[in-house]
Amino acid sequence: MAEYEYVTVNVFTDRRFGGNPLAVVPDARGLSDAQMQALAAEFNLSETAFVLPPDNPQHHARVRIFGPRAEMPFAGHPNVGTGFVLALRDEKPPEHYVFEEKAGLVRVHVLRDRQGVVTGARISAPQPLSLGIGLPEEVVAACADLVPEEIVTTSHGPIVASVGIPFVIAEVASVEALSRASPDLAEFRNTVAAFRELDGRLMLHLYAQIDGDATRLRARMFAPLTGVLEDPATGSANAALAALLTSLAPGENVDLTYDIHQGVEMGRPSQIVAAARKTAEGPVTATVSGSCVSVMRGVIEV
Repeated sequence: MAEYEYVTVNVFTDRRFGGNPLAVVPDARGLSDAQMQALAAEFNLSETAFVLPPDNPQHHARVRIFGPRAEMPFAGHPNVGTGFVLALRDEKPPEHYVFEEKAGLVRVHVLRDRQGVVTGARISAPQPLSLGIGLPEEVVAACADLVPEEIVTTSHGPIVASVGIPFVIAEVASVEALSRASPDLAEFRNTVAAFRELDGRLMLHLYAQIDGDATRLRARMFAPLTGVLEDPATGSANAALAALLTSLAPGENVDLTYDIHQGVEMGRPSQIVAAARKTAEGPVTATVSGSCVSVMRGVIEV
């Protein structure tokens, strides 16, 4: 029977048992695809990260990310958490890591406090902003058990946006309305059946401005069709959100930073710093960063 070490960390928080929990297998060599998926289902977290040797020796690792039901091409908090875990394990951690993932290369910058202690990571999304179909506000409202008038379309309507993995992003009229949102599984199923462009996948990221500030946001992410009823902190969705909002900002050369709070309704408050840049010459790119806290470690028997 083979044994594999695992560790868990809370991501996008500086307090244990806050943020988004993540399991990391720092050396997953020898595990099959089926075993990785089975272990992710066993942990039953939003994602579990498995670290493998890179295909290109110039990179630091190949990272595979599995949700409870399927592998993900990219995700935010697994990269932040895995960068944190590797930096703690390395005797002399580099300033940044480069991870190979299905969605592309992910650059992970190690964050430290004034004493040089590793505190978290900042990641660059593997792809620039891309936009897909828009959805009617009444469809999104039904999925979130809200009324259509609570979906704001002043800046943008509900739209598929991605910097590595697609989300339907929609603005909600208030933090109070956002707190009342609840995923309706039947409506999620109806929506993916009606909109074939979603390829059977619907991850709904809702946000609202805090006190009317366009750069201070509350967010919630529902993905019941993937086995995640609600996620306490979604780095990839908030990176896409930052990129979308920055793309809509006036001006040709714009750098914006967003303070995003998620997981409040779940009792796992998370704080995500998302930033995006657009230029007249190139695509819109995004980063997300946050703190991490170590929680558990143990051994898996396979």
